[in-house]
Amino acid sequence: MTRTLTDVELDHYHRTGFLLVRDLVPPTEVRALGERLREYTHGGRPTGALRIQVEPRVTRGELSVEHPGDGIRKIDGLVENDDLFEHLGKHPNLLGVLTSILGPDIKMFRNALLLKPPEVGSAKGMHQDSPYWPIEPMELCSCWFPLDNATLENGCMAVITGAHRRGALPHIEVRDDYVVDPDHFNSDDMETLPMQAGDGLFFHSLLPHYTAPNRSDTWRRAIALSYMSAQSRYTGKGAGPVYYPIQGRSFEGCVR
Repeated sequence: MTRTLTDVELDHYHRTGFLLVRDLVPPTEVRALGERLREYTHGGRPTGALRIQVEPRVTRGELSVEHPGDGIRKIDGLVENDDLFEHLGKHPNLLGVLTSILGPDIKMFRNALLLKPPEVGSAKGMHQDSPYWPIEPMELCSCWFPLDNATLENGCMAVITGAHRRGALPHIEVRDDYVVDPDHFNSDDMETLPMQAGDGLFFHSLLPHYTAPNRSDTWRRAIALSYMSAQSRYTGKGAGPVYYPIQGRSFEGCVR
């Protein structure tokens, strides 16, 4: 049956800013996604319109890798350009949860495959998503979906429970990153969330979150799928992008 949220689960999401859903996608589908990703990173599958970001230390020549795929940090655009990842982005279990949170009319803001190769993947500093994004209201929802088991050693997600209710926090630029000003959070408040491949972490776009560097000998590959109500408004310059439709209607004067 399609996964939906109970009233207790929905209350937990609104109260804490996140909800961890176990076994969101069957293992056979998770393995297929992992194999397809390996084709892109190590098998020579054409990347076409995908956008690829390499680890900054590799780009600067501070770190060498045996294979170019071992240095990839991020791949954008898989949902729009790959059939298996498109199915994941519109998976009935994801949409069942998202409909409870966002309502029936949903568009995708972005999707990003976030890679932490063994002993290469760097940290992603504490940040909130909405301060990066020109969308109002700041109530988007992302599903962080690991293709490998995400552990304390290889860089699982860590969050500051309930801090989304504080609104947008001041961010500062540091080398290779844009993070919450350390004066505005206490790292002792972080809650780490180890996950199994195929689980899904749904979280509010104002929830402060962090991932540690990968200090293990195992991969940590996850995709962040970020969604918004189709009644959201673009607040950047110009008309704004045409966002990827997921389900339901579009609305005049709202995101295209």
